[in-house]
Amino acid sequence: MQHEKLNEFNISQFQQDLINWFKENQRTLPWRENKDPYRVWVSEIMLQQTRVDTVIPYYLNFMREFPTLEDLAYAEEDRILKAWEGLGYYSRVRNLQTAVREVVEEYSAAVPDTLKEISALKGVGPYTAGAILSIAYAKPEPAVDGNVMRVLSRVLEIDEDIAKAKTRKTFEAIIYDLISKEDPSSFNQGLMELGALICTPTSPGCLLCPVREHCIAYNKGIQDTLPVKSKKKKAKRKLMAAFIIKDEDGKVLIEKRPDKGLLAGLWQFPNVEVDSHSFNKEEMAEALSLAIGKPISIRDRIQKVEHVFSHIVWDIDVYTAVIATKEWEKEGLRFVDQFQIEDFAFPVSHQKIIKHYFSESF
Repeated sequence: MQHEKLNEFNISQFQQDLINWFKENQRTLPWRENKDPYRVWVSEIMLQQTRVDTVIPYYLNFMREFPTLEDLAYAEEDRILKAWEGLGYYSRVRNLQTAVREVVEEYSAAVPDTLKEISALKGVGPYTAGAILSIAYAKPEPAVDGNVMRVLSRVLEIDEDIAKAKTRKTFEAIIYDLISKEDPSSFNQGLMELGALICTPTSPGCLLCPVREHCIAYNKGIQDTLPVKSKKKKAKRKLMAAFIIKDEDGKVLIEKRPDKGLLAGLWQFPNVEVDSHSFNKEEMAEALSLAIGKPISIRDRIQKVEHVFSHIVWDIDVYTAVIATKEWEKEGLRFVDQFQIEDFAFPVSHQKIIKHYFSESF
């Protein structure tokens, strides 16, 4: 049964106008060179919550490092984290590797082409499944992201809150009726491209829009009021102190984050959470020495770093410190020559520390 929003909508003309525009105006992007499902898959995982311009160099490097499913399936985790370093949301690449290994072992290295099978892979949600199936396999499956919801909120005057999970179901149901069965790849990519280039969050370029005559919001002059999106909660601020700890040979102590949770498995400089910026050196040294397992002497405060996640802000004061000996071992901690630091994958906040301190040290 066709969705009520489409009862008086010219579906075939909308499809034709959108697809023609996409074919003439699509950006030249490296993952569009062919429709290999592995390449499409990697690009869609990278593009989640990340801008296209940011993704391009990462994607090119990643495909050089891991050109086939087999290459990624059995790569060392530290290597894939280093290739992903700076993209954030590291669980994406971990889940990708797990899923790719399953494809290699359970599907003879052929990415599944059915919704049931591909949706069962780790980290493959409804959007990613729809994108791979429509782009790589020409299956008429919806791929609903923020761009798509924004475009269709305006075109069909849908005032449901796009920040709510249930709203995605509404758009998926509509797209099953709206999608081109002959060219679902161009249709889905056309909606995404339209949202990225023309039907932008603020000041949409309606005069350049290929589907303007179909757009109910434009015809009513209310395109700037849609989509409806409730505001996210304000990010919580977390005060921290990080330490560049050197031994008598000038080597630097780094530690590996836990295998679970935020930034899992990445390397960082040892750090402690503090109650306030008035937390003094003695208190920090005590907390740090307890965590490290050896006495630490804190020296100078050298930098302040702020890093914003979606739900939390790290406010980090950076100090130099020294440790008397390195004749000990503790899991997750290691001393490295400062020239080796680039070999390890660090979160962006600690990359800022590396850039500030070690570039000056060299």
